[in-house]
Amino acid sequence: MLNSQQAGQLSRYRWTAFAIVGLAYVLSFFHRFAPAAISSELQQTFHASSAQLGGLAATYFYAYLVMQIPTGILVDTLGPRRVAAIGGVIAGIGSLLFGMADTLAVASVGRLLIGLGVSVTFISLLKLNASWFHDRHFATMTGATLLLGNTGSLLAAAPLSWALTYVSWRTVFVSVGGFSLLLAALAWWLVRNNPGEVGLPSLRELDGKVSHPPHGGHWYDGLKIVLKNRATWPGFWVNLGVSGSLFAFGGLWAVPFLRDVYGMDRAAATNHTTLLLAGFAIGAFFIGRLSDRLGRRKPIMVAAALIYCLCWLPMLRGMLPGDFFSYALFFLMGLCAASFTLSWSCAKEVNRHALSGMSTSVVNTGCFLGTAILQPLVGWAIDRAHSGIGNTPIGPDAYQAGISIMFGFSMIGLLGTLFIRETYCRYVDSGQVD
Repeated sequence: MLNSQQAGQLSRYRWTAFAIVGLAYVLSFFHRFAPAAISSELQQTFHASSAQLGGLAATYFYAYLVMQIPTGILVDTLGPRRVAAIGGVIAGIGSLLFGMADTLAVASVGRLLIGLGVSVTFISLLKLNASWFHDRHFATMTGATLLLGNTGSLLAAAPLSWALTYVSWRTVFVSVGGFSLLLAALAWWLVRNNPGEVGLPSLRELDGKVSHPPHGGHWYDGLKIVLKNRATWPGFWVNLGVSGSLFAFGGLWAVPFLRDVYGMDRAAATNHTTLLLAGFAIGAFFIGRLSDRLGRRKPIMVAAALIYCLCWLPMLRGMLPGDFFSYALFFLMGLCAASFTLSWSCAKEVNRHALSGMSTSVVNTGCFLGTAILQPLVGWAIDRAHSGIGNTPIGPDAYQAGISIMFGFSMIGLLGTLFIRETYCRYVDSGQVD
């Protein structure tokens, strides 16, 4: 048992780590979804086509994708404190460069650096959660992490649209870059990797259990264990299909789609994406809590992924209902898509605790691979369907191709949920201590 001084220390270090790295995660979501709100400005500033706009937005996801497995290795070896601090510096520099870019090429480099820097925040925060909170609360804390992070996506929707009436998009990104550098300094100064670094017992020891054993071999051997575990991979496909289509749509194509197909102004379109992302944020938190309380993962994922797929059908058929129902549809879509977040808990629970960073990063790779493929692919499909029509505005037929592609990816995610291994919210790896 902890005395009152130790309990105070535990609480202080736990929530300091969660707050600082969590705020960096807020910025990662802001950068992820901001191109949707400023798509018109970016096209006008850099004279970009739909495919070029998709490529610019996707550079973030290319960097994020490439860094997922290396991030898992880094947080399992160097520790999340160092990784989060270095990532914050790189993201800050990238945001400053993006905000001051005078060509599409420079903007793409800035966006690439942003993706590279923020790519480490989520896995770092999951590693900190696994060290500073009880195992039985992991899905709940993952949901809380997503709820916090999604405030960044909400800021990138209607609030960003409102801010653009007063300041330029360049000012916004330069300011965000400065804030990222501040968080990097705070992470280096105040965050600690685990209770042992400040002389406190682990959370498992406080529960009267044996501490999770460390990985005894080289990091490469640990990565091979994760990759060879067939139970790791279904979560990858869930992320590829469900989160890939959600992030590609909410992060870039939802606003142009609603504007060009349904004649909405930017305020109305960004209000829809705000509800989409609010549903995702709320769903991530409550789905995690529901899963921990029921002691089940798979049934929740299957049911929610099915409803998410059904939400695409009205848009696929060009029959989006009236205002109230379209808002409700977007909220439900985000709410159900959030079920993919349980794949991170499943990945952790079918592998050893010492490899939690690697296992969650492997699964999380699917999310950014899916988005990196979809954003430019949908733009290419829209450009191709629209070619030959002259200078007329992009209409429903052109967007139909893009919506069909995203619907197909959502079905891949649904199929992946059927192969998820039920963990009953505990470690099921044969070599893992429960």
